[in-house]
Amino acid sequence: MYSEKVMDHFSNPRNVGEIENASGVGTVGNAKCGDIMRIYLDINESGIIDDVKFKTFGCGAAVATSSMATELVKGKTIQEALNITNKAVMEALDGLPKAKIHCSLLAEEAIHAALWDYATKNNIKIEGLEKPKTDIGEEEEEINY
Repeated sequence: MYSEKVMDHFSNPRNVGEIENASGVGTVGNAKCGDIMRIYLDINESGIIDDVKFKTFGCGAAVATSSMATELVKGKTIQEALNITNKAVMEALDGLPKAKIHCSLLAEEAIHAALWDYATKNNIKIEGLEKPKTDIGEEEEEINY
């Protein structure tokens, strides 16, 4: 049912925790399943993500997608991080069951929410960044997989 990569990121999640005084923090959830994902970004003066941490309350797929998302954004520019999609997260994990696609959407939106928080704190506009949804529902799942 789950790939080896999903199981590895669930059993040995990377970048778990919080960043004190983070540049940006994004929290999203799925009211239907109860998953809640929070991503912390530490962005340097050059716009590079130096560090990223996460805290997730949810199923194994939610933990695995959070872990993989942090791996994908670490060391990237703000724009590169913005361009990481739920499909990229799923591909990096060698796929997810259809019933767990919403977890990859949570990861994408948590990144966007953290970038939104960063932009708001610094009074800047990030090209292509729209105000993120805080609740990822079924309608988004149908559109994005």
